[in-house]
Amino acid sequence: MNKIIVIGNGMVGYKFCEKLVSSERSDEFDITVFGEEPRPAYDRVHLSEYMNEKSAEQLLLASTEWYQENNIKLHTSSLVSEIDPKNKQITTYKNEVFPYDSLIIATGSSAFIPPIEGLDKKGVFVYRTLEDLDAIKTYAKHLKKQGRNDAVVLGGGLLGLEAANAAKALGLNTHVIEFASRLMPRQLDDTASALLVSKIQHLGIGVLLEKSTKSILGDSSIEAMEFSDNSQLKSDILIISAGIRPRDELARAAGITVGDRGGIQVNNRMQTSEKDIYAIGEVALYNQSIYGLVAPGYDMAKVAVAQLLKDSESIMNSEIDMSTQLKLIGTEVGSFGDPFISDDSVSVITYENKFKGIYKRINISKDGQKLFGGILVGDTSDYNGLFQLYSNQMKLPENPEDLILGSRGSQTSSSANVLDLPDTAQICSCESVSKGQICGLIADGSCNSLSDVISVTKATTGCGGCKPMISDLVNGTLKSIGKEVKQTICEHFNFNRQELYDLIKINKITTFDQALDLFGNGYGCETCKPLLASLFSSIYMETANRQVEIQDSNDRFLANIQRNGTYSVVPRVAGGEITPEKLIVLGEVAQKFNLYTKITGGQRIDMFGAQLHELPLIWKELIEAGFESGHAYGKSLRTVKSCVGSTWCRFGMHESVSFAIEIENRYRGLRSPHKLKGGVSGCIRECAEARGKDFGLIAVEGGWNLYVCGNGGANPKHAVLLAQQLDEKTCIQYLDRFLMFYIRTAAPLMRTAAWLEKLDGGIDYLKKVIVEDSLGIVTELEHEMQGLVNRYECEWKEAIEDPEMSKRFKHFINSDHSDDTLTFVPLRDQKMPKAWT
Repeated sequence: MNKIIVIGNGMVGYKFCEKLVSSERSDEFDITVFGEEPRPAYDRVHLSEYMNEKSAEQLLLASTEWYQENNIKLHTSSLVSEIDPKNKQITTYKNEVFPYDSLIIATGSSAFIPPIEGLDKKGVFVYRTLEDLDAIKTYAKHLKKQGRNDAVVLGGGLLGLEAANAAKALGLNTHVIEFASRLMPRQLDDTASALLVSKIQHLGIGVLLEKSTKSILGDSSIEAMEFSDNSQLKSDILIISAGIRPRDELARAAGITVGDRGGIQVNNRMQTSEKDIYAIGEVALYNQSIYGLVAPGYDMAKVAVAQLLKDSESIMNSEIDMSTQLKLIGTEVGSFGDPFISDDSVSVITYENKFKGIYKRINISKDGQKLFGGILVGDTSDYNGLFQLYSNQMKLPENPEDLILGSRGSQTSSSANVLDLPDTAQICSCESVSKGQICGLIADGSCNSLSDVISVTKATTGCGGCKPMISDLVNGTLKSIGKEVKQTICEHFNFNRQELYDLIKINKITTFDQALDLFGNGYGCETCKPLLASLFSSIYMETANRQVEIQDSNDRFLANIQRNGTYSVVPRVAGGEITPEKLIVLGEVAQKFNLYTKITGGQRIDMFGAQLHELPLIWKELIEAGFESGHAYGKSLRTVKSCVGSTWCRFGMHESVSFAIEIENRYRGLRSPHKLKGGVSGCIRECAEARGKDFGLIAVEGGWNLYVCGNGGANPKHAVLLAQQLDEKTCIQYLDRFLMFYIRTAAPLMRTAAWLEKLDGGIDYLKKVIVEDSLGIVTELEHEMQGLVNRYECEWKEAIEDPEMSKRFKHFINSDHSDDTLTFVPLRDQKMPKAWT
């Protein structure tokens, strides 16, 4: 039996084992793995989630049982001290000797430590492993007890920004220091970096660029950073994430060829200079480069496995694609191809929206035929399509700018349709899964759903960015061969949202347990419970107080929970119209309860920083003053924005304010698959931005034009004209029909824009249903909507008047004391929670 030893049990070492044991000849190999860390391989890509979301166990790629079941001998907390190529054996730190037939070096990399004076001081850490994060957590807790909380992260690359996010999550006052003139210098240009800096600073993280660190100041512990320009920055803890160095010391000592700047030299088969020794991942020097992304490492693991299986045709590509899509500190970032290419053969198209924090750049050939690369910040929804156009060298649309602006006047995307891609197109880069593989599995009956495809191919299990495209490919392929596409909400209900809506309505189901008993199984989960709570509200106009045990956290407490554990208070201000008396009340309440106030784009005032026990007290005063819940926490109608209309504006054609108020008051509290926003503009100057809303009305000669299915956010879509020159009564009639049809048929958490994109027949079909009554259901839709309107109740009024409902607004079940761990600091003359500053 072929003895295989793997040194290193990170993501790439694990992937090698996974691919080898899944081969048809796995029983020919005896696999032994040595890992320095005390646990099996874990997901280092999502390391920062360990700070506040996931446990170490949740990050594991496989359990110890998995290794046992696959006959892999796993040695954790085990350091290999020597490789002996001549005798084909390795020695551990315990002087244990293990022979091998083939050796896989997957030792990865360590943090690059710049030569800075004072690194030996207490409070200096690197950001690489779970143990590193545990040490940072412990030290941060120690600092806060002493009233110290200034953190500096050295490095503004991918990992550095992840480290900054982790420090911020610990409640530390964080700064990022970057030697280069921009953040993520390998992925972003100056404009993209400036936008990312702005977003990060807005979250309360400082950014210093073009800073060279000279020394670390302090006696035994770090107290400040000193830079080459002699400036200083106070710091109680330093987290270094300034790059990586390949862990090639074992190979170097064994006489295996390494590069001048480190890394084990390998050929396109991952073979080193020594027979039967392979190197994969961040320790491997391929094409004179070290690749710090998981996808190239997985490709290397696949090639190494192929060599052991004598598959000589499987080799690494001559060029490694470093395209990446990720979310950094709440901001979507993506780059693909050559993001910086700029010469006479290239045209650069850019789009920048500073208000929404979006920047997009594509580099195309002068003839407009080919895409060479690009950058996306703030909105990466087009990334998959753009990447496929680039990687498959597909012909671009007639107007290439549509790739980042969208097809004007249309709801369809100009990027690549997944069904039109060649079979060789790589859909999942992390696992090297092609379109042809996925389609083949569906065509031969091996897979019949997205979950089947994921189980067989492991696609989407890396970074996860390809999941939407793979879902579209699976569904499109199933439809093309005449198979039913069934999108069930979760394992407990074998139905989609539309089917559950009908079953609940027909059977007059009113509780989750009834639904589970009649057409579900198991005990339910965090997916189906909030969904059914939403359905009960949509069908019966229930307030969120009626199904508290199955609501998500925001609906349970009738407020959005903020990052520091406080809550928001957002009263409804219909149409943006408010009396001076009510304005005074808002100011008095905010002052009394020490709340941060902000006027929103939806023409109302948000108040942040309320503690849980204060919510009923605040709302009692607001309701006595005539306010009601603004439903800012719910998947429901938020606002109907208006301009000042013909009452005040010399361009106004109709009275937009009163109409906006009428519409908002009609649909207030209406629960739907996702949040809803509306707008009413008094003329075509569009000051209420009605075409950026789920529904919008624009005054024209002869009435109102009604637009539907637009939205703002990270992926803005213009609303589309449904009907024109309508009177107000007909507008309401069409809106009733449209909203009820959307509530009945949309998937969970699907905005109206996405719903229209998925609707067979698009806007033309919607016009036939809503305007022409092609399905014969408009009377029923109108009747249902009127029933919901008639049953509206303010859920905050209901909550504060019912003593039993009020009990849930307490920090502790057995005490009336409040949570005294929340602290506030002054900022811009207001008091804000520390987590925001």
